[in-house]
Amino acid sequence: MSALGDLPPVGVCLERIGLRAHKALGQNFLFDLNLTGKIARAANTGPGDVVIEVGPGPGGLTRALLQSGANVIAVDKDTRFAPILDEINTASDGALRVLYEDALRTDMATLGNAEQPIKIVSNLPYNVGTQLLIGWLKADPVFWTSLTLMFQREVAERVVAAPGSAAYGRLAVLCAAIAEAHLLFDVPAAAFTPPPKVNSAVVHLTPKPHKARFDDLAALEHVTRAAFGQRRKMLRASLKPCAKAAGLDVARWLAEAEIEPTDRPETLAPDRFFALARIWRNP
Repeated sequence: MSALGDLPPVGVCLERIGLRAHKALGQNFLFDLNLTGKIARAANTGPGDVVIEVGPGPGGLTRALLQSGANVIAVDKDTRFAPILDEINTASDGALRVLYEDALRTDMATLGNAEQPIKIVSNLPYNVGTQLLIGWLKADPVFWTSLTLMFQREVAERVVAAPGSAAYGRLAVLCAAIAEAHLLFDVPAAAFTPPPKVNSAVVHLTPKPHKARFDDLAALEHVTRAAFGQRRKMLRASLKPCAKAAGLDVARWLAEAEIEPTDRPETLAPDRFFALARIWRNP
């Protein structure tokens, strides 16, 4: 992959074709190849891996993933970077495939095959990052072996939050249903061009063994939306409308799930929400 190392710096490639980040698409570019290399190493990508990258932009992270020996499928609806990505593909001997389409509408489970594990590695666009993550968690079957994703620091904290913390909420519970999530490292705003108003962080998720997952994320979303929608209220109050709609007595529902009616949602471990969702689905 020595030809990849001969490419001009990412910033030079952008200047050459006169492009800038598109604010409406949530774009912030990483030019620091040491940092993109750190992300690729954290994802443990290498030969034999198929890596899906959402929002490659001018290809800073793409280069690092290709240099690890992985084959990369990049998904981006912004076609402006095609000349740069074409050049990267040539330098990688065709190890890069680019799909110019909306990642929210792309069935990523179909992009690989059973013989090659899929890893998703991405500096996610800020405006769709959470939506993409939830979609990957809800995939049936889970088609990825790991997710290594950069979010705004605040969102990253919500992904890995523990019960009782200020960041703990629906997102942490949904993640805990399917995966083990860890915060790896922070990325300062100054590392990006243009710099966003907030710092970022990289998180790493790996699927739990199938028997350890709670797969009914639709039920879990419904219950956690009701509970955390009024997080300052006790659960007997916040879940009462949800219980009534399902024909459940809220007191009995909570008791069956081994939850005190005076508990508040931020104090419950994820498995208590799984119990609530299981009963709600089959009252």
